[in-house]
Amino acid sequence: MRRALYPGTFDPIHNGHIDIAVRASVLFDEVVVAIYDAPPKKLLFTTQERLDLAQQALEHLSNLRIVTYTGLTVECAREHKVDVIVRGLRNVADFEYEQQIGWANAALAPHIDLCCLFCNNDYAYLSATILKEVASLGGDCGAWAPPHVLDALEQKFDRPIRSSGPKIYLRHEDKLVHRD
Repeated sequence: MRRALYPGTFDPIHNGHIDIAVRASVLFDEVVVAIYDAPPKKLLFTTQERLDLAQQALEHLSNLRIVTYTGLTVECAREHKVDVIVRGLRNVADFEYEQQIGWANAALAPHIDLCCLFCNNDYAYLSATILKEVASLGGDCGAWAPPHVLDALEQKFDRPIRSSGPKIYLRHEDKLVHRD
């Protein structure tokens, strides 16, 4: 069985993250989404909130489970007996960063491979940082995250952040799945 780890802070999870998770779930028998509990950056959402948001966003994927972790990602990978760490790439800067981390991880755990998936063009500009900044300023980011994540952002910033913009569709098993 091929098991992959998809690590990140997911603060909050957005459609770019979901796209990578869906595509990884097609490539691997099991995907473990690992939410980093204590990153060296300021977070908007608590670990439990990020876990809850991710669980709801990814509940449609039967071969995926979500965990939290602290410490080295490669240690989390060992603990969950994964073969591969999955990372999403948006641009050259992401590639260079992930290449360095991948080499370091290979030195620490040569049996764990790295699989980089290029993001869908629709999300090439999207990051959790951009999502939070636009939301905090009251911008319409309704097409960037599932409705429950947008609701959580509206609560955090105490302001509406979306219009009745376009509906969101994600590819899953060669079908377009509507996400209200």
